[in-house]
Amino acid sequence: MNGGSSVKDRYPPYIDWPTYENIRDVVRDNRAEYMRIKTRGAPRNGELLLHGIVWCGRCGHKMYVRYKGGGEYVCNHLRSHTGLPACQHIRASRVDAAVADAFLAALAPAEIDTLSRARRAQQQVDKALRSSAERELERKRYTAALAERQFNRVDPDNRLVAGELERRWEAALSEVRAAEEALAQQVSAEPVMQMGLGKTLNSKVVTLSGRLPQIWADVATTDAHRKALLRCLVEKVVLDRGEHDVAVARIVWRGGAVTELEVKMKVNSVAKLTRGEEMRARLLDLAIAGMPDDEIAAVLTQEGHRSPNCAEKVLPITVQRIRLGAGIRITTQRNRWTHKATSLSATQLAARLNIPVNWIYVQIRQKRLLIDRQPTGAYLFQNSPSIINAVRDLRNHTIRHLDLRIIQPQQEGYQHV
Repeated sequence: MNGGSSVKDRYPPYIDWPTYENIRDVVRDNRAEYMRIKTRGAPRNGELLLHGIVWCGRCGHKMYVRYKGGGEYVCNHLRSHTGLPACQHIRASRVDAAVADAFLAALAPAEIDTLSRARRAQQQVDKALRSSAERELERKRYTAALAERQFNRVDPDNRLVAGELERRWEAALSEVRAAEEALAQQVSAEPVMQMGLGKTLNSKVVTLSGRLPQIWADVATTDAHRKALLRCLVEKVVLDRGEHDVAVARIVWRGGAVTELEVKMKVNSVAKLTRGEEMRARLLDLAIAGMPDDEIAAVLTQEGHRSPNCAEKVLPITVQRIRLGAGIRITTQRNRWTHKATSLSATQLAARLNIPVNWIYVQIRQKRLLIDRQPTGAYLFQNSPSIINAVRDLRNHTIRHLDLRIIQPQQEGYQHV
């Protein structure tokens, strides 16, 4: 062997030919080329889970990962090669979480027996299809042999008959070659036959699958380890961002099975929610009826609605903004939120530092200021010199990043009074 090529049976080999082919395939697959051969690539470090196995559901090309401004999957093939706008880009965090949940669910003990039965059924189907293809090939070969015998027996002087028989023979040989290629493709596409699990091995697999969520979440498990585990079952993931707040992720499992997931994505306005107009109309009806904002939020959440930047529920602050935007004022709320003097709201903190309150919300949105949101949708800051000075340093660019989740203790939150 020399360089990137080898000539079979020409020189004395250092390794046998099957071993050389296996090594060549591994090296080629580890290159992770995006456009020419589109391989998966070896699992590498990096927080995005689907690196190397994510594809665009619109143009069919491979997507790449981009960490600038937050992790996301980007399809830039049409823009790079034809000058057209980029197909789509999808924030990765929610997609990765949904795919990881589906992967762990597929390895649950209850799924193992079902998976085994499905594999046996698939093997029976593959065997039947292969047998049919082999019989078809045998029939084509017999037809070609018959055409050859007829051609050989014809009088060469009878050119018209000889020409017709030769044409039939060539057509039969072409059909034989097509049948051989179809059989070869079918054999190469079949999944590797899996060895049946004995009772002892099956119990070990069940035990491991039960521990896998803990292994997955363990801090000692690297990003590359998680990607390698995922690739044991997942062939690729096809993404389509959609027009509103729901992205579709189609997981193609090894063996050909497909699972389709709907992933709720963050958007920047109620209008971009799938049910945004319905939620807004319902919210205004409840507000006109005099229902407090927190109760409206609870009702809307129970009816399946959510805030644009929250996938689980409707926040009272969202209700308040829509209500005030529609010019609806509630003079008497049945409940009023307050907090202890040991905490400051964003407005109070801005007043203490003599800065615009919008600056605080911009830093939170851009993740330069990390703080947990209260159930009401508001933020509380500890009323202490260290926290106030830390925010002042962020404002003065003395520091570039401030994580109050690890600096200040858990806040007591708002209380009804």
